Parts: sequence; structure tokens; C-alpha cells
Amino acid sequence: MEPGGGGGPGLLIVNNKQRSAGLGLTPPTGGKGREPNRNQRKDSEGYSESPDFEFEYADTDKWAAELSELYSYTEGPEFQLNRKCFEEDFRLHVLDKKWIELDTNQHRTHAMRLLDGLEVTAREKRLRVARAILYVAQGTFAECSSETEVQSWMRYNVFLLLEVGTFNALVELLNMEIDNSAACSSAVRKPAISLADSTDLRVLLNIMYLIVETVRQECEGDKPEWKTIRQTFRAELGAPLYNNEPFSVMLFGMVTKFCSGHAPHFPMKKVLLLLWKTVLCTLGGFEELQDMKAEKREMLGLPPLPEDSIKVIRNMRAASPPASASDLIEQQQKRGRREHKALIKQDNLDAFNERDPYKADDSREEEEENDDDNSLEGETFPLERDEVMPPPVQHPPTERLTCPKGLPWAPKVREKDIEMFLESSRSKFIGYTLGSDTNTVVGLPRPIHESIKTLKLHKYTSIAEIQVQMEDEYLRSPLSGGEEEVEQVPAEILYQGLLPSLPQYMIALLKILLAAAPTSKAKTDSINILADVLPEEMPTTVLQSMKLGVDVNRHKEIIVKAISAVLLLLLKHFKLNHVYQFEYMAQHLVFANCIPLILKFFNQNIMSYITAKNSISVLDYPYCVVHELPELTAESLEAGDNNQFCWRNLFSCINLLRILNKLTKWKHSRTMMLVVFKSAPILKRALKVKQAMMQLYVLKLLKVQTKYLGRQWRKSNMKTMSAIYQKVRHRLNDDWAYGNVGFDVQSSEEFSVEELKMKFLEEVFVHPVGTSFTGWDVTIVTLLSFSLSFIICFMTSTDLDARPWDFQAEECALRASIERFNSRRYDRAHSNPDFLPVDNCLQSVLGQRVELPEDFQMNYDLWLEREVFSRPICWEELLQ
Repeated sequence: MEPGGGGGPGLLIVNNKQRSAGLGLTPPTGGKGREPNRNQRKDSEGYSESPDFEFEYADTDKWAAELSELYSYTEGPEFQLNRKCFEEDFRLHVLDKKWIELDTNQHRTHAMRLLDGLEVTAREKRLRVARAILYVAQGTFAECSSETEVQSWMRYNVFLLLEVGTFNALVELLNMEIDNSAACSSAVRKPAISLADSTDLRVLLNIMYLIVETVRQECEGDKPEWKTIRQTFRAELGAPLYNNEPFSVMLFGMVTKFCSGHAPHFPMKKVLLLLWKTVLCTLGGFEELQDMKAEKREMLGLPPLPEDSIKVIRNMRAASPPASASDLIEQQQKRGRREHKALIKQDNLDAFNERDPYKADDSREEEEENDDDNSLEGETFPLERDEVMPPPVQHPPTERLTCPKGLPWAPKVREKDIEMFLESSRSKFIGYTLGSDTNTVVGLPRPIHESIKTLKLHKYTSIAEIQVQMEDEYLRSPLSGGEEEVEQVPAEILYQGLLPSLPQYMIALLKILLAAAPTSKAKTDSINILADVLPEEMPTTVLQSMKLGVDVNRHKEIIVKAISAVLLLLLKHFKLNHVYQFEYMAQHLVFANCIPLILKFFNQNIMSYITAKNSISVLDYPYCVVHELPELTAESLEAGDNNQFCWRNLFSCINLLRILNKLTKWKHSRTMMLVVFKSAPILKRALKVKQAMMQLYVLKLLKVQTKYLGRQWRKSNMKTMSAIYQKVRHRLNDDWAYGNVGFDVQSSEEFSVEELKMKFLEEVFVHPVGTSFTGWDVTIVTLLSFSLSFIICFMTSTDLDARPWDFQAEECALRASIERFNSRRYDRAHSNPDFLPVDNCLQSVLGQRVELPEDFQMNYDLWLEREVFSRPICWEELLQ
């Protein structure tokens, strides 16, 4: 398959050949048209058996790929400029040797000499020294003959620079550049910002990124002292050593300053990449997170995890999507003309009468309401298979994977599920309930006993439930409960640094994500994220325009990758550290319209996005600095690389799906937002991507809303329902597959539509106790109110968790719990006076030393005259 380069606005050249190839409409050989012979026609029609994407999800891509994405192709000439600055300085001190010929002591001496050069006051001299340091961090590539040698010297040089204290000096310089008001005001006044406006910042950020990314990677040949340096660096990077806050908070401050418009020249791609790698280095990746989770469960006395989710997902097999229905009908029509109009039953055409999921965005709003589900399996209806489907592709025996018997996940049951089951059983068979008692089964039938036994066998207690119970205990007994000992782990330190401005940080990240999304339209009031990719002089030839178009799309893809990874890492680490830290961040993401933003991102030709070829491999670092570059042509730019898919785009899509799962899990109000925004057709199109992990998270999102989509949707999408059953973890007593949110028409007719609308808006905007609920984003509330025709059918729902008047109560209760947690743990200066201990000893109170302000001491006589001598004292009342 030769996938095409799908992208968003800003593409200067649109390649129709690539676009059609990305949809699988051309044979893999790259031919321009279909030949009349039968064998080639079979090859072109065999796209219904699209190959699996050999994608392995990890914290990051390969080290070389992560290094190359730091630089835009527009920055290419600066590699030689960095080399020139280094060699001019190096020849002043070393005349007859190369860098790679020096010993360790000489390397350290010259590195410290360069570090001293950063202290000069002249900006131009300081920039030249910084470029020389950047060349050292890039591996002194001019003296190397291969990419492997460049990477080897790069590791050695980075640890050398870190050992002499380069990173701390760079942080001070970065802080100075952030506060450079002259550069900010100059950039604000400029009508068009280019690469030249951020030169100083880009050089500093490049060095810091190379240090963080190189030190973070562990290799087998690392020296023992390097391991010690790595541990020390990780601890310092996560500690509040920079302006009494972690380094990540400084980078978050750059993001908000950029989005506010005060610093439009900030190179945002480099800032976000450095922020992502800093968070990853200090907090740890997904495998480390799994180990931390297992340790924390053991510390809390909980049983171990039923399985390793990372390993289970890696062993899952992707479902096979069929060819789209419109292509099948087109093939049938062409075959019918060749075979003298072979007869086709109308029933078969009706069965496959669904819209092409690979069409443009503007024709997809109302599709797949009652369509037949062909999104997961290659099997068709048994009616005249040979006339409708192309012949099946024969696979060699070696390609067949043996799937393990049984379901991949162990089922889970919450304590709340057992309580609800017992409550309904007691109400049905006995006529009364016992609250949260889950042990008494007197009077219940024998099958209910067996059901309870099965539920308790699969009971799963999460860390979050224990944390909520402990928090409730602290609030219930603030004095006798004692002081909470908060372990200062990196996630806790980072949360304390982000807490004062966390809503602004989330809004800023989502603004940039919106601007970088391929489905976003260019607007005059949107932020400019291309400041560090556009050259000073715009292209004048077609080839230069094509190169810049690839660079711009690549730039946006890398930004989406960095933001999605940062958000997911923070959500997962905060949830492990304390669930209310996670809920605080998640709620502000919801208030900032994160859910519709992610759905908007997926409302595109997702296959084209994942198979996009917005890269020029010969211009990637370190290939471009080691080999002689060939002459670029329009054909070579169109061809792109030979990869089956784009790793960063598939990584971004999975991250965004995981974020959406995190935001909506066990939150019925947010699940209803998925229903209101009609996410089911959008998510179903994402199932066309044949990658197991991505399909799993899509199916999870579909599972939570199936009972709200109605019987007709489930009937028309039985293959999707089957895939959910096979791949998604089961929650016993969950009625996702057959439950219906019904409503009583007579009850709903007691209110007029206007009364229901007023009731809904009143419930959303006013807290039940009368306090104003200001956290809701007005756009969400407006959308929900305009979707009243959809919501009214749930107003008298039999599902207690799905009633709209409980939606705002759910968010309000959660927000109140979060605010109590933050106030109790972090707001020491404004603690509640009712909970402070009272000193009842008169001598103790009078013996306390009170510090009087200086102005009071100077005017003490006036105060005595006004407050004591001139006021009559009624001694009788005082004594009484």
C-alpha cells in the first residue's frame, strides 16, 4: 500500500496520487491505473485484506527519530553554522588535533572554557558560544563518518556537558530570554514572525532537549558514572530548584505566555518537545508507571493486578476491516459490464448500501445512523458471496496467528456494583434494604447467593477508591486523624507547582492542539504556531513550496504528538499519586472543551492521517550531516519514505483516545457528551485502522454509550458489539449490550418543552444549595441546552446514573470534593478557623508575644486616646 499524505490546512501542494493511494485505490506497485488483465485487477481489489500495522506502542519512537523531529527542515543551514562557530573557537586553543582525538581531561577543559563563555554580556558572543556548545551536543558530526558514530559521540559529549554544569547555566539563560521584554515587544509589533525571531531561544532549547533526551535513554554500554549522573539529573530536574519550582513549570509558563499573545516568537514545537521529555524523564514512562502501581497496591495491602495490561494489549490481534460498501458496489458494476450484465439480487445491494467512510469531512455528519456494520470483519452476508465480494486472499500458513482461548481480560467488579445488586435483590425478594451491607444474604434465593459469590470472586478494589476513603476519613476527623504525611515524589512536587495556574495551562495546551489539528480551519484570531518553521524569505519555486508544505505539516504533527503525550502522562501519574489530583486536571480539560476537540480531531480521513508521508528522510538528522545530500526533486518529495504508516501520527491518535477514555470513564455526564456530540459514527470510522491497541480504545468508548444509542443501532452494528465483547474488559452486572434508557411518555408530557428547557438550564447554572456553579464552560451548556430534543427522552430515565438533572450534580459534587482536598492539603495559609485548636488557658493567651506593626507603634498614643481613654466602660456589663 502506498499511503497518501493527508494533512490539514496550510498544504501548499496537494498530491492527488498520494491521496488516492492512501485510500488503497491503487495497487501496491505504484501503477497509475488498473490494467485490464485479471491478476492485476485482483491485486487492486484485494485491499479488503489490508495488512496489520506493525506498530509497537512505547513511551517514544526510536532515539534517532526523536532527535530528527527536533529540527525543522528550514533549520538545515544552521548545522554548518554551529560547526563554524565551534571550529573558530576550538582552533584558538587546540591547533593540531580534532575533538575526537583529545583525551577526557582535554575534553572537560574545553567544555568548561565554553561554559565560561556563556557568562559574557555581549549577546552576539554569547550566541556564538551557545552554537559551539550545540555542535558539541550534536556529536561533532563533521569528524564522524557514520550515523552510529555521531550518536556514540553525542552520548559521550552530552554526559560531559552535563558533568561540568552546562544545564543549570542554560536554565538561567533561558529564564533571561523568557523575561526579555524587548524581544517580546518587537515580536508583537511584527506583522509576520519567522525563524530569525527565535534564534537565541531555539539554540538554548535545542541543547537542553538533546541533554534531556540523551540522558533519559539507557544503553547497555553506559559507564557506571553515567548511571549516577542520570539519577542525579532526574532528581534535580523534578525538584523545585529553578525559581522554587520544577523545570516543567517554567516550560508551562512559556506555553501560557505564548498563547496569551505576549511572546508570539517562542518556538512552541521545541518548548512542547522539551516539556514532554522533561515530564517523561522526571515522572517515568508507562512501564515504570505500571511498576509504581504494583508497588503502591502492595503498600496499601491490595491484591496484585490481575494481569499486565501492557503485555495483554501487545498480544492482542487487530480485527480485519472489509472493503467499503461503495467500492464493492463499484466493483460489482464493473464486473457486471464485463460479464454481460450478470444478475445481482437487490437485497445484496441494499445490505451494503452504506456511505463511503473515506469521503471528505463535510459529507459525514448524519451517516451511519442505521447502517450495517462492516467495520471490523471481512465476512460478508452469505447471500451470493461470489457476486458481491472479491475472491478471498489466500494467506500462507506462516502468517496465521494462534489466538489464545478465552477472553483477554479478567472481569472486574466494584464494591458499588455488589451493593447495587444486593439492594435491588433485597427490594425485589424481601421488600427492604440494608444499605452498604454486602454480607447478609438472609431471605434471598439460592441463585442470588451464587451470584454474590461470583461477584465477590472478581471484586477489584482500585487505588483511587482507597484514596477517596482516606480523604473522607481526614475530613470526618480533622483533629484526631492526625497530620497527613505527603511523600514528596516527583508527581507530587509537579502538582504543587502546577496547582496555582493549572486551568490556564490546560487551556493553553488545548489552544495549541486545536491550531495544530488537521481538521482546523485557518482563522485570523488563532495563534500562530508556525513561527519556528517559516523562513525569512518565502519560497519562490514549486520545489521550495513543496518542501515547505511538507515541513509545515510535519511541524503540526509533531506538536500534536507532544501535547497528547504530555496530557496522557500527567493524567496517569496524577491518578496514581492521588485521584483528586487527576480529577482536578481532568475536570479543567472537560471545561476547556477537550472532549469535542478530540472528536473534531478524529472527524477526518483518519487512514490518510496515519499513513501520511510528511517527511523527507534525506533531510533528517543525523543523516543530513553525515551523507552528501542528493538533489531533491518533486518526484522524490511526492514519494516520501517507504514506511507503511507514520509512527508519530498513530502514536498521537492512540494517546488522544486514551485521554478521552480517561475523561469519560465512570462519568455519566461526560459519557452523555459523547452521545450528544454524535461520536459513534466518528469512532466507528477509526476502527478502519488495523491496529489492535487503537481499536481497543475505540471499542471502549463505544461500549460506554451503546445503551444510549438504542436497539436499532445495536442491531445494525452487531459486528462492533461482537468486537467489544471479545476485546474489552467485562464488568459483571454491566448492561452495556442490552440495557435501554427508556422513558415514560406520559410523565414527560406533564411538562411543556419550555418548562423542561428552563428546568435544565436552571439545574446546570445553579447549584442545588444555591451557590453559583461557575466552572461550566458556557459553550458546553449552550450545546446541551440546544440538544434538548435529545435530552428530554432521558428526563424520566429508569437508569439512575443517566438522568440529566444528575449531570450537573455529579460535576458539582466532584468539584466540591476536589476543592476540599486542595484546601486541606495545600492551602495552609487560609485553613478553616473552625478546625484550628483553641487555647483556653488565660495565662497562656496573655503570655503570647504579639508582633505589632511599625506604624501602630509610632501612633500608639493616638490609639490609646481614641480606643481606651475616650470610650466609657460599663463595668457592670463587663463583669456579667
